[in-house]
Amino acid sequence: MPRLRQVPKAEAEAPIVATMYDFLFQGRDPVAEPGTFTGAPGDWWTVFALVPDVLEHAVQGFALYQSPNRQLDPVLRELAQIRAGWAAGSQFVYSQHAKSLRDLGVDEEKISSIPAWTVAACYSDAERAVLAYTDCLVYDRGRVPDDLFDALRRHLVDEKILELTYITCLYAQHAVMSRALRTEFDDRDEPVVEVPGPPGATAVHPGR
Repeated sequence: MPRLRQVPKAEAEAPIVATMYDFLFQGRDPVAEPGTFTGAPGDWWTVFALVPDVLEHAVQGFALYQSPNRQLDPVLRELAQIRAGWAAGSQFVYSQHAKSLRDLGVDEEKISSIPAWTVAACYSDAERAVLAYTDCLVYDRGRVPDDLFDALRRHLVDEKILELTYITCLYAQHAVMSRALRTEFDDRDEPVVEVPGPPGATAVHPGR
């Protein structure tokens, strides 16, 4: 379960909440009967419904990156989004954008190779530049070597680079929020924990 309270349909009074609930859940109460057409539980929506204008702002972001006004190739955009999900450790963002790439007709090899893209031969030079830039945005928090940026510029004009930067950072933010609030597929226990040893176990060999 997510860490914050979910808003049931009976409390969905704000227009943006009612509209999105009707669109995604076809009249069901998404708290009592979870599940969206993507296969996700849908609890990102029910949590963000707590603050309707925040939900509306997020929805506007989704509409912005999918707008026909965008100049950036949607495949490059989605490669950056899926890699941002992987780099930020968000199973939700990674999983959803794997589906988006598939919807765009991208080869399965390119989708499955995202975790180890640096040693995969299936990407074009433009795609490799975008993936490398994404890693700088997410892993290095915007620290981008000049040589890498120059390589990106060989494939994308300034307007497309700005769109790429904004959308990728937006999805790094979504990945971080999803993990923090444990929404959707990011409702997972911490994998790095101490593994109990036998009774009386210590880190020092008893013979030393």
